[in-house]
Amino acid sequence: MELQQRFFSHVKNTLPAHVSLADELAEKLNLSYDSVYRRIRGEKPLTLGELQLLCQAYNISLDSVLLLKSDAVVFFAPDINKEAASYHEYINSMLMQLKHFKTKPSVSMRYFCKDMTFFLFFLYPEIAAFKSFFYVKTMRREVAYKYKKFSLNISEFQPYFEIGKQIIREYNDIPSIEIWNIESINSTLSQIAFYRDSGVFESGEALNKVIDAFEATIEHIMLQLESGHKFMPGEAEVNQRATLQFYNNEIVIGNNTILIESENNRECWITYNALSYMVTRDPRFCTKSFSTFDNLLSQSTLLSGTGEKERNKLFMKFKERIRGLREG
Repeated sequence: MELQQRFFSHVKNTLPAHVSLADELAEKLNLSYDSVYRRIRGEKPLTLGELQLLCQAYNISLDSVLLLKSDAVVFFAPDINKEAASYHEYINSMLMQLKHFKTKPSVSMRYFCKDMTFFLFFLYPEIAAFKSFFYVKTMRREVAYKYKKFSLNISEFQPYFEIGKQIIREYNDIPSIEIWNIESINSTLSQIAFYRDSGVFESGEALNKVIDAFEATIEHIMLQLESGHKFMPGEAEVNQRATLQFYNNEIVIGNNTILIESENNRECWITYNALSYMVTRDPRFCTKSFSTFDNLLSQSTLLSGTGEKERNKLFMKFKERIRGLREG
């Protein structure tokens, strides 16, 4: 019964704060509330079939709940059993997930930024359109885009930009600690340079508009670091949202990983295959991941709020690389 109550506690931690555990169990197990409460109180054991249903429904590793000393770690990969999600599905699922994070009490985010924080590409329409175009043309290799060039007629990407702005607003409400370094913008610089050199930009004006938007994004990040808070371009200080602790690490950054922490719950989100991700709540894995992040943090330099000299040094390097892209 102690193990069963531990299991139910684990299930509850996966649910939004406003969702009733009893309601969820009654629906998933097709049981009356009386039967559900008898299981919650430990008066009646779960059957193996019920346990299987709940583990599948909430992507729970039974190993971790039962504290089995196994080297196995169970990850949830949402698109592993289906075709790659469309770009619209991908960014919409990102929006839904951020909204879910916000339902958790005292939620916070830690972000290893091997590449620039993906949410930030939706600050300005031109860079948002470019990243969306790159995904459907180069990453997904959609037939309709095989011979298509990138132009300033970006109305087809406007729906993505609108979802993206909602994503940023959700992200802006979650306190975060991010570790970057000079390499964090390289992926985007390389993508722009590749399209420039391959003649994918319809015009020099289109190329320059994308670079302008990318530089504006970098400048906006710097403004956020000065205040130590997140906010949208053009917002007054009174509209600043959650705190942003931004660190520079000159040694190592690891991979793109997001660590989510709330009351009694930790999750690790790890990207793979470029834009796919997998998630685990395994306590052992999460403990090691959070410990690694904190260790790397201790070797990093805080650039938000304070650290103006070091902040200016890093962002001058960013701008030098962007200038090199213009002149290339």
